[in-house]
Amino acid sequence: MALVEYRVENGVAIFELNDPPANTYTYEMNRELDDCILRARMDDSVHVIVLRGAGEKFFSAGANIKMLNEVTPQFKYYFCIHANETLLRLEQTPKLVIAALNGHAVGGGLEIAMAADIRIARKGGGKWGLPEINLGVLPGTGGTQRLSRLVGKTKSIELMIEGGLHEFESAQELGVVNYVWPDDEEKKWWDRVMEYAQSFCPPNKASKAVGRIKRAVQTGWEVPLESALALERELQQQLFQSEDAAEGLGAYNQRRKPAFTGR
Repeated sequence: MALVEYRVENGVAIFELNDPPANTYTYEMNRELDDCILRARMDDSVHVIVLRGAGEKFFSAGANIKMLNEVTPQFKYYFCIHANETLLRLEQTPKLVIAALNGHAVGGGLEIAMAADIRIARKGGGKWGLPEINLGVLPGTGGTQRLSRLVGKTKSIELMIEGGLHEFESAQELGVVNYVWPDDEEKKWWDRVMEYAQSFCPPNKASKAVGRIKRAVQTGWEVPLESALALERELQQQLFQSEDAAEGLGAYNQRRKPAFTGR
């Protein structure tokens, strides 16, 4: 059984964290997640990545505590390094990444979600938070850094030292998630997530431009402005040479709807 199920639907690669009931991750799961990231990155037919958890109750409850309790301190250290590298690879891949929070996203599960570009939670589906303080440790898979970049230093410290769990609506208010959508009779939550993801695929959007916007922001955020502007120019030059830029500019001048190909 794969710990991360991988499938592609209409240009969208779906990664499903698959270790029920809580989809907690181990080194083995992270190795599979790492492989899925590279697989989707190198596949020209994939334009968007969506992460979700198996089942309906958990996106992920984070690192497997039983595993952490059994391994050596050195293993834990290397485990954290690899997790950092995996999420950086996800963050720097020039394809849009959506975390679909179908259930609880706590601890390391939330840390995975924060490495995505867009987060969409299921209304009433679960809670979010970084409760590592209750185990006597800190959020060690990027949580201290990504949460503070999302909500600011003071609020992130408050959330992490108090270690509480919160409803998804508060995550939206703080800017931790982008949308909280219901699962109702009119349209199922997952169908709505996939519809949203596919809206960024050809022919609807120039997915190459979507990916370069993501890369410009994710990489540029961490470097001085002058360097970030240089990166922006280089990415723009790549897009100027693309078929989609020719199609977009031509369609605008001809007053018609563009048909993008992702090339």
